[in-house]
Amino acid sequence: MEIKKSFIFNNDTAKQCHASTVLKLPNGRLIAAWFAGTAEKNDDVRIRYAVCDGDGWSAPRELPGLENAPHWNPVLFLKKNGTVRLFFKEGKRIGSWVTKYADSFDGGATWTKPDLLVLGDATGGRGPVKNKCLRASDGTVLAPASTEKNRDWKPFIDLSYDDGDSWTKVMIPRPDGFGPLKAQMIQPTLWEDDKRVLHCLMRSKCGRLYSSASFDGGKSWETARKTDLPNNNSGIDCVRTDDGRLWLVSNPTDFSVRSPLTLSVSKDNGITFAEAAVLEDEPGGEFSYPAIIADGNTLYITYTWNREKIAFAVVTL
Repeated sequence: MEIKKSFIFNNDTAKQCHASTVLKLPNGRLIAAWFAGTAEKNDDVRIRYAVCDGDGWSAPRELPGLENAPHWNPVLFLKKNGTVRLFFKEGKRIGSWVTKYADSFDGGATWTKPDLLVLGDATGGRGPVKNKCLRASDGTVLAPASTEKNRDWKPFIDLSYDDGDSWTKVMIPRPDGFGPLKAQMIQPTLWEDDKRVLHCLMRSKCGRLYSSASFDGGKSWETARKTDLPNNNSGIDCVRTDDGRLWLVSNPTDFSVRSPLTLSVSKDNGITFAEAAVLEDEPGGEFSYPAIIADGNTLYITYTWNREKIAFAVVTL
């Protein structure tokens, strides 16, 4: 395994940045996006993006047409016709988020005016909440989703049968938990196994990741189960490579700190994981909210680096 690390940018006008997403385009280029501003939740926080052509990343640019409001958690998606769709959240408070999207027909050079993903939605957001969508073997697009309305964390999957233009919401049942509320979990990450079973892992408030599975193409999900995988109540992401291995990027600690950030591998469809590499390990640092995609035997990973930069790692397996 070979790992090459760099930054998408070294200098930017924004004081803070967070929550990146990455996508490989049909022409071989990469595109990444994140949110940036003076601080999370501030009205000047905007979605920014950059494109990599193999020789380096372009200077960060702001997604045009954004409202004067906080923006959050961009997620990139490639439609079958080659259109790049960028989902993101908008709203002062997480519980009152709405999901918007913008399309690019030229690989990220220009974008349409942002529009609402689901008209009239007042649930706290639809579509992907942090991690990439999964296109299942039957063509269904699954968006890993969740809401945090009234401090109640609810995970769900949004299904699309028309390549991301309309969505059907399917809840992931939560087990009975502590106190008056059920176990709290958000931000699923998805994969499909060789038997066409769909799986997800989820961030939680309980010190461990939770998992669930669907045996009917995402139309229903098992009650979420607590795993042995540590989780510090921070974002995760995973991807399955063509050889059947599952790669997980996470902060494998029970504590609220967001270091170290590691890459782990599972050879048994997510039942057990072994550490494959440590991407960052600086006491007191924040290395968080990873995004991971695979292209053959190459993994591309982006993540927050101390809220100052977006780090970029290329892993050759």
